[in-house]
Amino acid sequence: MDLNTIEAVVPTADPADWRPGDAWLAGGTVLFSYGSTTLRRLLDLTRAGWPAIQADGGGIELAATCTIAELYALPERPGLPAGWTALELVRQCCDSFVASFKIWNASTVGGNICTALPAGPMTSLCAALDGVATVLEPGGGRRQVPVAGLVVGEARTSLAPGELLRSIHLPAAALASRVAFRRLSLSNLGRSGVLLIGRLPDDGGLVLTVTAATRRPVQLRFAAAAGCAGPDGTDAARLRQALDAAIPAELYHDDIHGHPQWRRDMTYRLAEEIRAELLGNPAGRTTERA
Repeated sequence: MDLNTIEAVVPTADPADWRPGDAWLAGGTVLFSYGSTTLRRLLDLTRAGWPAIQADGGGIELAATCTIAELYALPERPGLPAGWTALELVRQCCDSFVASFKIWNASTVGGNICTALPAGPMTSLCAALDGVATVLEPGGGRRQVPVAGLVVGEARTSLAPGELLRSIHLPAAALASRVAFRRLSLSNLGRSGVLLIGRLPDDGGLVLTVTAATRRPVQLRFAAAAGCAGPDGTDAARLRQALDAAIPAELYHDDIHGHPQWRRDMTYRLAEEIRAELLGNPAGRTTERA
């Protein structure tokens, strides 16, 4: 779609240059898909020169401008610690785009998060791995916020006008966790209706991140001695109770990709599969088609 109200494209990554009527431009896949009648300038980040991916012993830093194609290649990057088993989530989440290679080479990690669609798979990935976003402020400051708290609703973030998502840090401790991934959609190539990721941190507990089914990410953390930590089915009820407490009925998303009740029921089902897989008593793996 043409943006016929645009008067200028400004190459900058400085929030001080932002003014009302501006939009940050990275991949632009959603910006140009949906269009706008209120924008006057695009602030072009494509020439910012930020390294797409940086890795060291402390974890991985993803630039907001890192493309999905660049992220997809990450697990094959030489020199990454062998113990970072959670990297298997990278390609599972990238594949959840069900998009063409053209989109993969344009769409960015930061753009997908800032668009704040419930089914945004980069939100799923980064929230599940305890990603922390660095946000640049128009006044010259910067702040850090967990990705799980950056997206606050459907198409809504905690970013103030002019603020810019600079990068997302994925900590080594999360990358070294055992993980389990589950996703459902109403068709083989459909948008995610439910996407859950479970993770076992070093303390022996369970971290469960619910996305796509809900309007914003919901993360549940269970200590090692919590009721859901047992190997048999007796703890399924406690897990369901915890989900009910964390996700009120109105928080389940409602659109053509899934009715809220279906999303809730599938959240129960996939959460129990993840609990069983990570804590013993493996459950049958669910396909991506309902």
